[in-house]
This record gives sequence, structure tokens and C-alpha cells, in this order.
Amino acid sequence: MAYSIALAGKGGTGKTTVAGMLVKYLMMKGKVPILAVDADSNANFNEVLGLEFTDTLGNAREQMKKGIVPNGMTKNIFMEMKLEEAIVESKGFDLVVMGQPEGQGCYCAANSLLTNFLERLVDNYPYIVMDNEAGMEHISRLTTRNVDVLLIVSDTSRRSLQAGFRINKLARDLSIGAKKSYLVVNQAKSALSATVTSMIDEAGLVLAGMIPEDEDVYEYDLNGRPTMTLGQDNPAVQAGFNIFDQIIDG
Repeated sequence: MAYSIALAGKGGTGKTTVAGMLVKYLMMKGKVPILAVDADSNANFNEVLGLEFTDTLGNAREQMKKGIVPNGMTKNIFMEMKLEEAIVESKGFDLVVMGQPEGQGCYCAANSLLTNFLERLVDNYPYIVMDNEAGMEHISRLTTRNVDVLLIVSDTSRRSLQAGFRINKLARDLSIGAKKSYLVVNQAKSALSATVTSMIDEAGLVLAGMIPEDEDVYEYDLNGRPTMTLGQDNPAVQAGFNIFDQIIDG
């Protein structure tokens, strides 16, 4: 069975960048092949990984819904074909993108499609890294469920930390099956203050570590370079790897 890690957190915390570091870490450790899942309707995991995608699970669902099925082909066979086409293959890892929902304000069918497809894929990948959309919608719709690690990414701001605490609480209340939950403080400019440490302790969330604010990460992102290609000597990458060493089993 695949070992799955889901990332969640408030928007702007660098969650997708951390997800890319995690894919890089797993590859460096020889834990391949990896399935990278972009479960964010505003897909950008591919940019961090340096890949292009041409199709999404949402597009496949839309085509079936509109009856765009070749003559002589059943809907099931058509969907299987389209879902396979949505997988972007790379060296050591593959990427699948959920894409946009099928209607304004409605994400449910696309999320259901993603979940069902992942259940069929898990036997092909020993590791899955799922980059979720910002906020808590993916938790309340149970897109993120039965994961080995729920990695909540925050920066040092009070609002970001509180959003992380709410995500953790909702995950527990809904019993989504996350075996372990951790907090990663990203874009840290200094050591955590006593106030922040106290907030984390009171929330009952385990702090896995901090990743420092880094100029190279910023420049890569600004110039459209895949942050996954940052060198292992980069301080942010080193900090991320140290965290992953502690929380990834096996």
C-alpha cells in the first residue's frame, strides 16, 4: 500500500514549494516511483516540479458529462482512457492534476473523481505526495483521507498559524484517517517567539520544524524556475530534508 503525505495550509505559506521539496527528498532517498497529485483547482504544482500538463481529471469528467464519447466506446472505457492520458510521466515520479471544477462553486464531482482514481492508482506507487488547495475545503469534502501524514504548512503570522490549527482540528473532528499530523513553519525569518511556541503547544499540534526564508527560493519562483531543482546545499532545502527525515517512515 502506498505511503501518502498530504499538504495543507493557508494560501501564501509556500505549501506547494514544500511539496516539491518533499518529492525531491523522496527521489534522493530512492523512494520511487512517486505519484505527485495536484489537488488544487488553481493548479501550479507542475511549475514547482518543472512539468507541463495538457489534461486534467476535471476535463475528463466534463467531457463525459457532455457526452463527448466516441461511437462504439463505453463511458467507462472512455473515462479510463482519459484518466490515463491525464498522467504526466517524469523520471522517478508522475504527476496528475485535478483541475477546475465542472461548475461555478461546485468542486464535488471533480474531487470525487480524483479520489476514486487515486484509489485505483495506489498500488502502482509506493509514495504519494498530495498538494491540496489552500484552506479547509479539501478536508470538509474528504478529498484528503486515509493518509499516513498530514503536513500542515504555516508561516509565522498569527492568521496562518490559526488556519493551520483549524485544519488540524477539523481533520480530527471528521476522523479523516490521518495517522500523523505535523506543523511545518515555513518562510521563518528568525527563531519562534515564546508566544508562537505557546500557541502551537496549546493547539496540540506537533511542530516538525522550521524552513527559513530564502532568497534563492524567492528568485526561482519569481523567474519561473522549478524550485524542485534547487541544490541540496540550499538552506531551505536542507531544513526541509531534516524535517522529512524525522516524519517520513521507512
